[in-house]
Amino acid sequence: MIQIPYRLLTLTCLLLMLSLYSKGSINDRPIQQIDSKLPIADPYVLFHEGKYYAYGTRIDGFEVYISEDLKHWKRSKNLALSPQDSWGTRWFWAPEVYYVTSKKKFYMFYSVDEHICVASSSSPEGPFIQEEKKPIIAEKGIDTSLFLDDDGTPYLFYVRFTDGNVIWMAEMNDDLQSIKSETLTKCISVSEPWEKKQATVAEGPSIIKKGNMYYLIYSANHFESQDYAVGYATASSPKGPWKKFSGNPILRRDHPSASGLVGTGHGAPFISADGGYKYIYHAHASNSSVAPRTAFINDIVFSSDGIISIVGKPIRPVVVR
Repeated sequence: MIQIPYRLLTLTCLLLMLSLYSKGSINDRPIQQIDSKLPIADPYVLFHEGKYYAYGTRIDGFEVYISEDLKHWKRSKNLALSPQDSWGTRWFWAPEVYYVTSKKKFYMFYSVDEHICVASSSSPEGPFIQEEKKPIIAEKGIDTSLFLDDDGTPYLFYVRFTDGNVIWMAEMNDDLQSIKSETLTKCISVSEPWEKKQATVAEGPSIIKKGNMYYLIYSANHFESQDYAVGYATASSPKGPWKKFSGNPILRRDHPSASGLVGTGHGAPFISADGGYKYIYHAHASNSSVAPRTAFINDIVFSSDGIISIVGKPIRPVVVR
């Protein structure tokens, strides 16, 4: 047997590892480069000019993660929104970012200190800054989602604390800084058994328009419940009335598309590079721990009769260096 000196053997192994580490595409890189799952709750994805931008809940301000393939993500060096650029100092929740063509700006709608706010930027990476440091409305609210209809009318969907968490809608003024309070309309409140296994909560609204039909996707139950789940309702107008789908929920821990995940919910639909819809959402860390919640992505499909399904095996995004 040939005896190889220990130091030489160690050096050879080290050089081999460095060689493997430095070569190959992002899909080929060794596991050592992966930091973690995508560590965001209440996630949202913006697809803009060939790149995906992901945002989510955190304690102070908002980070942004960037990807070209939905699987591998890099965290931007700077916060997309810093507390000093916003009204409020705590509980930065559920950001959603939109590029508004008519204004040539990006708008971030979000919750802070249980109030709804909006900030703007010239870039999806930020910095997002509030033009005036105040909430959109004075009363408490969370979970904002902007919908621009085909005629350009802006609608804001959000959660008011009226008999639990209830989803409401109002038209926005053209400045996208304020609502027309006289248009406030209740959309979704808890009424079905699957929605109230742990709390009276309907939240996380998002709107899709397909043909002449409007779909309001939402989540129900307390986010700490393993039965946190996703359902939807339909209407012929953003103002409703909304009719809940009889087959709700469409995503929950006991569904095949959840692949064993628990606490699945509060996500957002987005259009991917291939023109199809996908849904990003969060799930619990494990069957025994809620935190840290992390993000997953599934496909959304529409049947010939307009029924929404969340299907396929989840994409499990990872953060790379």
